[in-house]
Amino acid sequence: MILVGVLSFASQVVARQRRAATEQKLRKVIIDQDARGPATTDQQAILALIQSRQTQVLGITVVTGDEWRDEEVAHTLRMLEIIGRTDIPVVPGAVFPLDNSPQFIAAWEKLYGKVIYQGAWNWTEHDAKLHGPFEVPPLVEGEPRTKALNEDAAHFLVRMVRTYPHQVTIVAAGPLTDLALAIARDPEFASLAKELVVMGGSINPQSDDPEFRLNPRREFNFWMDPEASHAVLKADWAKITDTPVDISIKTRLTKEMIGQVAKSGSPVAQYIAKYADSEYMWDELAAISWLEPAMITHTEQLYLDVSTNKGASYGDTMAWAAGNEPELMARQKPVTVNLGLDKTKFYAEFVSLMTRAVRK
Repeated sequence: MILVGVLSFASQVVARQRRAATEQKLRKVIIDQDARGPATTDQQAILALIQSRQTQVLGITVVTGDEWRDEEVAHTLRMLEIIGRTDIPVVPGAVFPLDNSPQFIAAWEKLYGKVIYQGAWNWTEHDAKLHGPFEVPPLVEGEPRTKALNEDAAHFLVRMVRTYPHQVTIVAAGPLTDLALAIARDPEFASLAKELVVMGGSINPQSDDPEFRLNPRREFNFWMDPEASHAVLKADWAKITDTPVDISIKTRLTKEMIGQVAKSGSPVAQYIAKYADSEYMWDELAAISWLEPAMITHTEQLYLDVSTNKGASYGDTMAWAAGNEPELMARQKPVTVNLGLDKTKFYAEFVSLMTRAVRK
């Protein structure tokens, strides 16, 4: 009996050592997301990063954006329950932008015209009523039984980059309020991260979509909290890679792709089959192109900023080619902006990620 116990203990030690060695090889990532659900580009991007064999997801920080934060937290907790990954912490982030507000935008619109998409401030699904920031309507996918981490996103982000200096990639696919708060809390936060991968901004999209045709520089993630976007883009990151509207609107999740995914019996695939719909693949593209950068066929090095002027340009993306940037911008590093895509590779990788067995 003693020998059996010793062998069992030894095997546990070996297993822990193997897990530790594996984790050392994985790419550490925090997903900062405005996690509308169920499914949608937001949850599907989270799933892509969870399902990848390359990643160790340290946590999911959730910021108000497409929906209010508390509703997004509930959708995220429930999604993780459905796929069996409740080991991943969900961390509540900012409820409100640093300065922008629906009241200010209502007054702004009287002077400068309507903003079509305002996320939690004006978006409803299936004729549902708009609700307040701390109300969570019934979830179609069921109510979560698990709880979010008892820590705010800014503290969590700082704690993780301090724990793993120069190892953590931040994939931010919502408004950038959480990251701006982390930078304010710890001025070394950005420099301690490995890199920032962001879905945001709009430079010169070629589109008939009414949201962008006449307002090509307005993109929701950067627009909802312009002050945060400005603070994050000027911070001392080792590298920023941006996926803007320009390339995102070249993609679309189709009913045919959802049908392909639905053929798999995995929990992730069945979640997608039940709740996904056809839409631009905004956040999935930012996430998956970080995992597999070879699918990006063209990039440009551009200086990016966001207008914080409260006039007509408020929240607009500003971009300059190297050599044309304002003098103050020259102190910053240029951003790698994804502009060309091999869609065949991208779609194939998305289907592969959504149909494989859940990683444990």
